[in-house]
Amino acid sequence: MYRLAAALLASLSFAALAAAEPEPATVLENHQFAPDRIEVPAGRKVRLTIENRDPAPEEFDSGDLRIEKVIPGKSKGVVWLGPLKPGEYKFIGEYNEKTAHGVVVAK
Repeated sequence: MYRLAAALLASLSFAALAAAEPEPATVLENHQFAPDRIEVPAGRKVRLTIENRDPAPEEFDSGDLRIEKVIPGKSKGVVWLGPLKPGEYKFIGEYNEKTAHGVVVAK
């Protein structure tokens, strides 16, 4: 009985922890990010998934975040953000910076 209760408690704790971990995502399509505003918790490391639906590669680039990552066409990539101080951090798709841009907001 004790083992069953301990296993259940561990399972619930793990589920709560997993649910609490933010994993934002953005999609690049027609050389635009959607959403182009990504909110993340300040002070925590966050995994951001970028799905490039365009056939051409794009470089996720942010001087504010100190990140450069090429995402091949028709594929997904992951970048790690933070932990960030509260504020706004701009990013662009370097190959199409006139249309592919957005902001990460840490709160």
